[in-house]
Amino acid sequence: MSDEAEINVFKALDFIRDSAPAYAQAKANRVYLENYRKSKKALLMRAAEMRGHKTAAIQEREAYADDGYIEILAALQVATEEEERLRWMITAAEAKIECWRTISATKRAEARTL
Repeated sequence: MSDEAEINVFKALDFIRDSAPAYAQAKANRVYLENYRKSKKALLMRAAEMRGHKTAAIQEREAYADDGYIEILAALQVATEEEERLRWMITAAEAKIECWRTISATKRAEARTL
């Protein structure tokens, strides 16, 4: 394996290490927003009830139509996109390392047969 390929493996390892905090933060943001969305819906349904909407279905409809709820959904979309972007980049780095390991093992086996 050339020195350049080995450097790429170390770059992949560095990327995984360096991306771990960003991935953790992205996941934390997504989980927070998923749970906050539920709280926001409950608060909006309570507000709808106070405005005279008596049934849960109407309260829920009012909550889903609220601009604040829609903003949370947009933020959740961004948070999920960032989490998935980082997750797949880390997965790609892991795959690169696995390829390097396989190639290295093959070269060692070939060297033993010579």
